[in-house]
Amino acid sequence: MKLHKTITGMIHVDPLPGTPKYAGNFTSIIKKAKEEAAIYRDAGIDMIAIENMHDVPYLKQHAGPEIVSAMSVTGYEVKNASRLPCGIQILAGANKEALSAALAGGLDFIRVEGFVFSHIADEGFIDGCAGELLRYRKQIGADHIKIFTDIKKKHSSHAITSDVNIGETAHAAEFFLSDGVIVTGNTTGSPADLQELKHVKESVRIPVLVGSGVTAENLKSYLEIADGLIVGSYFKYDGHWSKGVEFKRVKKFMDKVNKIRNA
Repeated sequence: MKLHKTITGMIHVDPLPGTPKYAGNFTSIIKKAKEEAAIYRDAGIDMIAIENMHDVPYLKQHAGPEIVSAMSVTGYEVKNASRLPCGIQILAGANKEALSAALAGGLDFIRVEGFVFSHIADEGFIDGCAGELLRYRKQIGADHIKIFTDIKKKHSSHAITSDVNIGETAHAAEFFLSDGVIVTGNTTGSPADLQELKHVKESVRIPVLVGSGVTAENLKSYLEIADGLIVGSYFKYDGHWSKGVEFKRVKKFMDKVNKIRNA
């Protein structure tokens, strides 16, 4: 998978079985995810990623078999509905589970938190997983699935690594064989700092993506630096991550992206 100013649209899958907000109808979850995949496809998006963000509160660095199964099926259906490259993230930090779901669902990449170093997240202490995760990828024959890794992840305190700057963190992820690094703002929907993004881009040779806070207004600034953008909140009704994907917002955004690409 080659990234060149690639736009990835997020599908935040409805609450899954066993989680506090699950509504009891898994068929409707699949149906909605497929509908949003079709919207992204028709609006000209490049790639899609699915995430179980509605499964609050999240478990720490693991997820049950019911979540892995549900995300595998959902990913399979989304990819078949869209015929686009598709990835997956399972919160919080359930990276081996995401990798197994990606393999079963025929997906192309996973988004990983807690790849290198450690941080304090909402769920508690998150430790680095690179060594274990990449060995697991080898063991299950999933080397074709790319691993994109958040650095200085949002919704987290990084006080314990405050003497390690974001460029050094990105370099460590590259050294530990990450396929690409993701720079975010402090919270969902908050923009990434442009100076931090430039620092990361100068620190590594692997792809650098922006993973939060991208809008039609700031996308040009990000595309001048980053290799790709992951967009969730902006593509939703009223620009809020919890709502459904709105075709007009995606289409308008992608029209602007294509003008920038062509220029």
